[in-house]
Order: sequence, then structure tokens, then C-alpha cells
Amino acid sequence: MTRLRLAYGTNGLADLRLDDALDLLADLGYDGVGLTLDHMHLDPLAPAPELASRTRHVARRLDRLGLAVAVETGARYVLDPRRKHHPTLLDPDPDARTARVELLLTAVRIAGDLGATAVHCFSGRTPPDTDPETAWKRLAETVAPVLAAARAAGVPLAVEPEPGHLLADLAGFHRLRTDLGDPDGLGLTLDIGHCQCLEPDPPADCVRAAAPWLRHVQIEDMRRGVHEHLPFGAGEIDFPPVLAALHEAGYGGLVGVELPRDSHAGPELAAASIAFLRDADRTAGGAPC
Repeated sequence: MTRLRLAYGTNGLADLRLDDALDLLADLGYDGVGLTLDHMHLDPLAPAPELASRTRHVARRLDRLGLAVAVETGARYVLDPRRKHHPTLLDPDPDARTARVELLLTAVRIAGDLGATAVHCFSGRTPPDTDPETAWKRLAETVAPVLAAARAAGVPLAVEPEPGHLLADLAGFHRLRTDLGDPDGLGLTLDIGHCQCLEPDPPADCVRAAAPWLRHVQIEDMRRGVHEHLPFGAGEIDFPPVLAALHEAGYGGLVGVELPRDSHAGPELAAASIAFLRDADRTAGGAPC
């Protein structure tokens, strides 16, 4: 079986300096990091020379620590200090949609410079008074240039189904894939907790169904029907079958712990999470991770 590569998301370590967060993860034995571009770590809106210099520094540090990286774009207020995750790719204002596209293009450039395993994005919520067909059309139009840039940079684009968003589930991912003509390079971020929250099938079955498009995985515990990222053991997910399904799929990307509401306990949860996942993986019969 393949060895799973465990990572931890920096959106769950927001109270740490990025260098300190990377040192912590390397010391704990993680293989990588899910790097959320945000003001406290690697600010995607910093002036170009500053951003380029900081990206080079991060690349050197990742290399020195032996950490792989996936670039994530789920910062809550990076574009709008008053509205979470705004503007979106679905915004009625073309200039607002362009702002989100430009952020994603910046993320692609950073991902290329870091040699990232994937660059992640999501659709956003359907705006009020916007019919679904219009929203899906906007999504395809705005994702297309990001996908082209990601292909040119040699980095997989991994779209995440997000509860409450237009693209909320695996069926939504396949709708986008079809609308774009099933293009090369369009991949999937599968959040295991989201599968428990709203997919009709168990999370392990979701992994198997998603395997051909799987480019990035986020993992945490969750309860059915409640979109709340929980530490392992606090929800309802049976994790050994999920990890076994990832092994069976031959998945080689990062499996990133996603606990964005728990930065206050980030170091402790990072330590507990890797111990939990290693134990679950032993139960699953995987190679030691």
C-alpha cells in the first residue's frame, strides 16, 4: 500500500508565526503543510517584491525541513474585511469576480514557485437573486482562466465542494467538470468531514468514487448534517476505512488536517492529530505514516 503523507493546515495555526508553525510540524513528523494564503502568514496581497521575497524564503524553509506544501485559498477576510469569503467567483459585480480570480492566479503563481502538490479553491455561495444557471455559468467562466494558469504552472487545480456553496458536493464537482468539457488538470479537494456532513454515501465510499480526480484531501471529524470541523474523536467518522480507501486509491497527495476554528490550541491539536491518524492508519493496515 502507498504511504499516506500527513499535513496540517496553517489556518489551524493562525496564532503562530509561519516559520514557527513549519518548525512545529516538522518536529512532530508531518510530511507537509496546507498553507492558507492570509495576512498573518504568506499575504497574497503584499506588494509584489515583498511577496516574491517572502515566497522564496518559505520555499527555502520548506525544503530545509523536508515539508511538502499544498496552497489553500480559504482565508476568511483576505479580500473583504467585513464579509467572510467575499467576493466570490459568483459575485454579480464583474470587478468583484475579477478580484477573486486575481487572488487565485496569485495563488497559482505561489504554488508554482513553492512546487506545491495542488492549489485549492471553492465556488462561494450563490448570491441572492441569482438563479442557479447564471451562477453555474459564472463559475465555469471564472474557473477557466485559473485552470489554464495552473496547467501552465504544472500545479493541479483542486476544487473543493463546500457545504452551503453553489458547488457543495461531489455531484456539483461533476457538474463543473462537465460544464468545462472535462478538461485535463481539473482536480478535486475532498474534505472527509464534508462527506460525513452531507454526502449520501459514507466517507470511504466518497473516496473511492472521487479517486480519479483526487488531488488534495482535507481531514477532520464531523457530524451528519452539521458543518463544524471537529478534532478527531469528537464527531462520528470511522477513520480506518477512510484511510484504507485512500491507500486503495493509490492517493499520493497530502492528507491535511483542517481545524480552522481551533488555532487557540493549534500546537496541542497538531500533536494529537498526527498520533490519532497514525493509529487509525495502523488499524487500516497501511504503511507507517
